[in-house]
Amino acid sequence: TVTVPFKQFEKLVDSINQVLDMSQEIKNNARKNEEYLKETITNLSHDIRTPLTSLDGYFQLLAQSDSEEEQRHYIEVIQSRISSLKDILEELFTYTKLQNEQYELKMETVDFGKCVYDTVFSFYDEFQTKGLEPEIDFCEENILIEGNTEAIRRILQNIINALVHGSQKIRMKLFSENNDIIFLCENDLENPGDIDIKKIFSKFYKADTARTSNTTGLGLSIAKSLVERMDGTIIAEIENDMFLIRVMFFRKKL
Repeated sequence: TVTVPFKQFEKLVDSINQVLDMSQEIKNNARKNEEYLKETITNLSHDIRTPLTSLDGYFQLLAQSDSEEEQRHYIEVIQSRISSLKDILEELFTYTKLQNEQYELKMETVDFGKCVYDTVFSFYDEFQTKGLEPEIDFCEENILIEGNTEAIRRILQNIINALVHGSQKIRMKLFSENNDIIFLCENDLENPGDIDIKKIFSKFYKADTARTSNTTGLGLSIAKSLVERMDGTIIAEIENDMFLIRVMFFRKKL
């Protein structure tokens, strides 16, 4: 900092130094934003390119095959890849909306228990395919909260999706504790060290035991944003080689 004997000049120099500091801060933020944008584009390009490349390969196989059985198989795989791509794009669209601070969820009285039952039941076929028999312990009382039905279902879907893949055992529990309504979902871990629990809710974070290659790694980040927009709490922990996610909302007073 320059030292000037006259107070007026000292004030002027202080103001100039402040402007320079602000300018440097703006440059640093711009550099960080540029790096973030590059990282985002790189991740999105990879996540979208993977199913597209697979689609291209199976379309070629379909065109070359003369076997009806093979053709049916390739068509099923292609439909599956298209579905995965749609899920990825929907995930990206939701994540983008949540970055807008002006975006608001329409809040209403929601039967949280019913949302949990319906969402878990929608995974029945996937559980069967993977040979999973989830341990389920749900309370039977009416559980009302102030929230958004669609957002709650998305939260639950993202949590179950994150834990069901690669699991041999999965447990889900719904219960009330004081004024809190709690949904707990946990699965077993073969290699707990593979998961960085501090990054679980970070964008684009993927761990082989908790994520699949067919997702963007935004699922739990979206879940956290949606939970917090409804004044809830979401926590991830590793206990006794079990990875668990706990979601808590305040019970609505009648």
